[in-house]
Amino acid sequence: MKVLITGSSGQIGTNLALALQQRGDEVYGIDNRDNEWTDQVPGEKVDLVALSRDPASWEPPWRPDCVVHLAAWAKVHQLVLEPQKALENLEMTFSALEMARAAACPVVFGSSREVYGDIHRHVTEEGMADFVIAESPYSASKIGGEAMIYSYAKCYGLPVLIFRFSNVYGRFDSDADRMERVIPLFMRSIVDGKPITVFGKSKMLDFTYVDDCVTGVISGIEAVVDGKVKNDTINLAYGQGNTLHDLVNLLFLALARKVEVDYQPSRVGEVTRYVADISKARRILGYSPAIPLTAGIPLYTDWWKSQGWI
Repeated sequence: MKVLITGSSGQIGTNLALALQQRGDEVYGIDNRDNEWTDQVPGEKVDLVALSRDPASWEPPWRPDCVVHLAAWAKVHQLVLEPQKALENLEMTFSALEMARAAACPVVFGSSREVYGDIHRHVTEEGMADFVIAESPYSASKIGGEAMIYSYAKCYGLPVLIFRFSNVYGRFDSDADRMERVIPLFMRSIVDGKPITVFGKSKMLDFTYVDDCVTGVISGIEAVVDGKVKNDTINLAYGQGNTLHDLVNLLFLALARKVEVDYQPSRVGEVTRYVADISKARRILGYSPAIPLTAGIPLYTDWWKSQGWI
C-alpha cells in the first residue's frame, strides 16, 4: 500500500510513517519543516497553504492508495492569538483533498476532540458534537475541515474517514517551543527544576499514548482502503479521563522529583473536560488501547532518558 502523509514531521506523522514502513508499506511524507527525528521517511518540504492557491504546482511522486492528512497548526491558544492560522488549517485541508481527488483515493483526516467544545458530560460520543458554537478558532478550523472532508465525499465520491484525536503524547513529542503540548512542557520544566503553571487544576482530559493512536489509524487506513469503512467519524483516544493535577503527580513520580506548581484558571478557548466514548472505534476497527496514562508516562520518561535529556 502507498500512503501519502501530510504533517509527516510531526509526532503522529513520524510514528505513523515508521510503523507503516515497518509493515512493508510505501510512505511519502510532506511537511513545511524538516523531520528532526528521523531521515528514514522519504518526502520533501511542501507548503500546503501555498499549494492551496496553486494545486497544480506540486504532485506526489506516485499515485497514493490513501492520503492521511495530519498537517495543521495545532496549538489552541496560539490560534486564539493568531486566528489567521485557523484559516490556513482549512487551506491545508483543501490541498490534501485536491491531492486525493486527483488520485481518486480515500482520505483519512486527523481532527480533534476540540470540535466537541467544552463538554461536561461523563463521556463524549461522536454524535455529541455541537457545531453551532465553536470554543476557539482552532476548533472552528477542525469543524470546517470535517465539513470540507464530507463535502468531497458527497460531491466527488471520495471515501473518507475522520479521526478525532485527544491529547496524543509519547515518542517524538518534545517540541515545547513550537507546540507547547502540556506533557512535554511539564516534563522539561520538572527536569530543569523550574516551577510549572497549570491552567486548570481540575481540567480533565483523555490522554492517548501515541502507539495506541497509530495502531488505530493504521486500522482505519486499512478499513477505508478495503472499502470496509466509508464516510465515518471515529473518536480515537484511551477512553479515560485524568485531571491535570493527576498528570502532574504522575510526572513527579516517574521523574522522582518535584517542583513548585502554580495553579491558574483555564485560558480562553481551552476545553476543560473531555472523555471520549471509544465504543465505535472498538466495534468498527477492533481498536483496543493498551496504555493508560499511568503506564504511558513511565514509557515517555524512558524515551526521554534514551535521548539523554534526563
